[in-house]
Amino acid sequence: MKTRVLVTGAGALLGQGIIKSLRLSKSGYHVISADPDPRSVGLYWSDTAYLIPMASAPDYLDAIRRILARERPDAVLVGTDVELLTFATHREELEADFRTRIVVSPPDVIRIADDKWLTYQFLQANGFPHPRTALPDRAHELLEDCGFPLVVKPRVGARSVGLHQVKNEEQLRAALAATENPVVQECVATSRDEFTSGVLVTPGTAPAVVTMRRDLRDGNTYRAYVVPDCPHNAFLADAALAIGGLGPLNFQFRVDGGVPKVFEINARFSGTTPLRAYAGFNEVDLLLRSLLFDEPIPRPSLGEVAILRYWDEIVVRPEQMNALSLHAPCARPRCEHPFAPQAPSTD
Repeated sequence: MKTRVLVTGAGALLGQGIIKSLRLSKSGYHVISADPDPRSVGLYWSDTAYLIPMASAPDYLDAIRRILARERPDAVLVGTDVELLTFATHREELEADFRTRIVVSPPDVIRIADDKWLTYQFLQANGFPHPRTALPDRAHELLEDCGFPLVVKPRVGARSVGLHQVKNEEQLRAALAATENPVVQECVATSRDEFTSGVLVTPGTAPAVVTMRRDLRDGNTYRAYVVPDCPHNAFLADAALAIGGLGPLNFQFRVDGGVPKVFEINARFSGTTPLRAYAGFNEVDLLLRSLLFDEPIPRPSLGEVAILRYWDEIVVRPEQMNALSLHAPCARPRCEHPFAPQAPSTD
């Protein structure tokens, strides 16, 4: 019998990446997906699909409970940031009521990762390298310490939305005025020195770290380059254990003078999760097999490869879209997609 996995956020880049990783696996999964929008592509990569309310809606959790009661998935993987805290807060009751595994970090970890200022405080308190950071009322003290350029960004945000790199006092004032609840950071290194790492955390250990240098477009990684045996992986594993995460964590950092300075932590899988699967390390599959079947997570052994992203399409017939409902599942909505399960050759 196939392992049954519910993936939320089927329309988000993150949710799509999780589903794609499940499809790339040779393990074989029955994929159940959920999203508020019937145009979400991940719904059509799934065996069973549900429309659900927005995560902010008062009946969101009730809808999730109905899906869990009907589908009885072995595990739940969260595909958007906005759903993480709800699942983290209700994890124990959902697991007990439906005998499933909710793969999510504790609520305090979610809160730290969601807030750039709390992330900075965590890194500082634990002695991990980081960009110097200040709240607006201390921005000029930061400027005296490190000078321009500086970075202004929202305390809560993702994909570089609302990020401003400022090079003078006028730009700094304008960015602070335009940004809701901002933080100010020193601008370390350059975009060529930026990396993203996926860390898998099981109780008491962080057995796997895969680091890639990345090129960004519109805040998302569109080219990634695997860094085999990255010298900073042990540091990232230590940080993952220190924050107390469980399951997937994502660290983003720049290397400044040989020092990895973390500027963002995501307490979830990342948009680059399927890229690691294409490189030969399917962290979604390996984590599920560890949590559900107590299989050891191997140490990644990857070659130096590049993964290039591109647009793709699927065709959805009207009857498939119309079959989706807030009140009933759409069984086997899947449109075929040529996912390639093989790892790239490193010869």
